[in-house]
Amino acid sequence: MSKFELSRRSLLQGSAAGILGLAAGGMPRLASAAGLTVGIVYVGPRDDFGWNQAHAVAATALKEVPGVTVVEEENVAETIAVSKSIESMINLDGANLIFATSFGYYKPFVLDLAAKYPDVQFRHAAPLWSEADPKNAGSYFGYLDQAHYVDGIAAGLCTTTNKLGFVAAKPIGMVLRNINSFLLGARKVNPNATVQVIFTGEWSMPVREAEAANALIDAGCDVLTCHVDGPKVVIETAEARGIKCCGHNASQAPLAPKGFITGAEYKWATIYKMFSADLAEGKTLPNFSGGGFDVDFVQNTPYGAGATPEAIAAADAAREEVKAGKPIFVGPINKQDGTPLLAAGASFDNYEPALDQTDFLIEGVVGSIT
Repeated sequence: MSKFELSRRSLLQGSAAGILGLAAGGMPRLASAAGLTVGIVYVGPRDDFGWNQAHAVAATALKEVPGVTVVEEENVAETIAVSKSIESMINLDGANLIFATSFGYYKPFVLDLAAKYPDVQFRHAAPLWSEADPKNAGSYFGYLDQAHYVDGIAAGLCTTTNKLGFVAAKPIGMVLRNINSFLLGARKVNPNATVQVIFTGEWSMPVREAEAANALIDAGCDVLTCHVDGPKVVIETAEARGIKCCGHNASQAPLAPKGFITGAEYKWATIYKMFSADLAEGKTLPNFSGGGFDVDFVQNTPYGAGATPEAIAAADAAREEVKAGKPIFVGPINKQDGTPLLAAGASFDNYEPALDQTDFLIEGVVGSIT
């Protein structure tokens, strides 16, 4: 992701819509949407209540667009299998635009296919595209830490123990950024709040996720959230243990009718519809598109029974502030080891490139990334 470190801010400032973009070249002009077929490939089941379901929800919305045909395939491994699936969509279904939705699809599979099929547009759900890559390839991404910050606001006002729990897959930049943002939201309204994190080591490991969730509850956490591919186990464990929860990726509200507060969701439908409309009109697609609340790329799940009126009001206000550009990271903030991150009065804007390279937890987070 470091390849975008120098370009993101300048791209954001140069776009009136607030969408980050680098122009691709040489895209063939399409006369109408009637000729547009979109292929979408998922690494897991479409109904996983998580990462894959978030994309599948967007696919359903895209199917409602007149003249657009959507072809989908689920449970496609990050191996040569994805190449075979995508080539089938191109050669048998006539796909003009491919959405490859799993991190491991990009290198080498998407890049190789983009070189092989220069008249097809390929877009991948992680900010990995670089200027050395084919110009008919690209990345799209939603800054979900903005929605996790709002979750933290709500969680901070719903806890009675002041202990919030976070089940995380791997200590990579985007995960650590979500954890830190969740804590900052909680501490804005509840300075005594802490976030205890347990890393499972895998994106999808239900047994470890259940063990981590139970361990956090046993340690006194009375609100749980997570960053794993399929949050189903974490949310169901919280509900079964009688505590509250916040979701991740897609809506898990049906899984916790008593304790669900809200959740952080990607709104991929915005991107899918935007790219499809642009391509149908013969417009050039950006090689990188990213954003948060300001461009409707992320959202919070509607409130559940676990949300208090006070939490709802504060979370709604915080969302509007972030949407308007108010920074989430405002000093003084120290890293977990006491090293200053931001001095009093200093801040990172919400698209600060350095945040993409987050390799630390901040004070108030309990747990280790090593």
